[in-house]
Amino acid sequence: MKKTILLSLALLAALSGGEVLGQTAQAIQASPVEIPDLSAYILTPKPADTPRINGARVFGVRPGSEFFYAIAATGVRPMTFSAEGLPKGLKLDPRTGRITGRLAAKGEYEVLLTASNALGSYSRELRIVVGDRIALTPPMGWNSWNCWARDVTQEQVLSSARALVEKGLADHGWSYINIDDGWQGKRGGKYNAIQPNAKFPDMAGLSKQIHDMGLRLGIYSTPWVGTYAAHIGSYSDNPDGENSWIKEGNHDENYRFPKEKKHYWRDREQVWHQGPYSFVEADVKQWNDWGVDYLKYDWHPLDYFHIKEMHDALRGLDRDIVYSLSNSAPFGEAPQLARYADCWRTTGDIRDTWQSVSSIGFSQDRWVAFNSPGHWADPDMLVVGLVGWGPKLHYTRLTADEQYTHISLWSLLAAPLLIGCDLARLDDFTLSLLSNDEVIEVNQDPLGLQAVPVWNEGDRVIYAKHLEDGSIAVGMFNRGWQPVKMHFTLRMLGLRGTQTVRDLWRQKDLKECTDKFETEVAPHGVVLLKVYPGNSREKKTSGRG
Repeated sequence: MKKTILLSLALLAALSGGEVLGQTAQAIQASPVEIPDLSAYILTPKPADTPRINGARVFGVRPGSEFFYAIAATGVRPMTFSAEGLPKGLKLDPRTGRITGRLAAKGEYEVLLTASNALGSYSRELRIVVGDRIALTPPMGWNSWNCWARDVTQEQVLSSARALVEKGLADHGWSYINIDDGWQGKRGGKYNAIQPNAKFPDMAGLSKQIHDMGLRLGIYSTPWVGTYAAHIGSYSDNPDGENSWIKEGNHDENYRFPKEKKHYWRDREQVWHQGPYSFVEADVKQWNDWGVDYLKYDWHPLDYFHIKEMHDALRGLDRDIVYSLSNSAPFGEAPQLARYADCWRTTGDIRDTWQSVSSIGFSQDRWVAFNSPGHWADPDMLVVGLVGWGPKLHYTRLTADEQYTHISLWSLLAAPLLIGCDLARLDDFTLSLLSNDEVIEVNQDPLGLQAVPVWNEGDRVIYAKHLEDGSIAVGMFNRGWQPVKMHFTLRMLGLRGTQTVRDLWRQKDLKECTDKFETEVAPHGVVLLKVYPGNSREKKTSGRG
């Protein structure tokens, strides 16, 4: 059964800022968006009405930087929040659960957070680390590219931010709203920095609205003179920063090269190169004034000089901006990537096919030595829900089982989790994929370890990831086209005694295990488990082994 959504001209006008970009309104109106009914495949239980605090258990901030942390919690509203042990310099809004302020000196603080509503209360610890590293757990949020691509508008971004809150994803720890390529106009303003084009009439106002929702804003640039979508970058061929295609008027109404409707790839050498004049400092100052929290810096091949130049400029601010490099990071630069970047894309652009997701997801093992809190190898964004890379969207081509593999594997890999779909039209199945707190906890575990394969035979592979509490997350993956029986032993995991095996997607314990666990795994599917409590940490007084 499929649900069909017809895009009205009024909706199109609202979403595109008053114009339909890339194709005619008539063509889009004639093309319905089909959303399959995958409700029968939903495994994630509904959140309880009682409070539950979710999201990261550790948060990093640099000394003197502006502090902003929103407590993510599910449960019936109204809800109030409190914090015991909050360090001097920080304050909590008990109504919104947002912690703000500044901390001047390095140090660590254990804070006990509590969320309360009419049905009860829930408490959980948060470790605040004031030091040199930020992004101590993989960033979680939304990015505009896999949905709107270069046609993104301010209203679409704002719509996605509202949907993140209204559909409850913010209550599960999703917080970044990232504008990808397509926002740039020409240089100007106080710093002669990149200014937004007509699709983004008020970037400062957009930032304020996003922050007022308890979310964070991300932006995009490149050290080339032009971006992949042919907007201006943070470098120029000219000392005044105005690129040749702008001087010559060879651009469209949004300063995108070229003016004609021909494909710019034919003349990409005019855009995709590094000019002699850097405007990195100017752009960073502008982003700071706007209140930007995340930067995707995108070019190929990634090189040491431009990586470090942007790192140094960002770290000169009294604001923490997550620094994410893209794309196709060279393994030969791995030590420098882990030193200077918070995240780095290990691949080209992902697509919503099994070939793309599986080839990317199961090829990340070589980054395991470099993945750690504050430094995350990034296998690219999530291709679930309505995607399309432009105005005309379609439902992901991944099957339900392939989507479970996608989310499970990215969680085990400790990868950044960036949703790529239209959040305003989020179906129940996709929402269930993105709101399972026990699966998210695997991704957000404070140890920050990347899972490793502990068994591999043909199309079958088992990944294991150590968690801070001593337990182990286990992903049993079937990359083949037929259902298969798979098993693991406690000895394979290095565990002793009696362990409980828990199904993380269903959020229920399956059995107590002293030797072997066996189950059937669907084609292109996964069984994601937690084996707990792990080996005893008590002192042994007798016995052997």
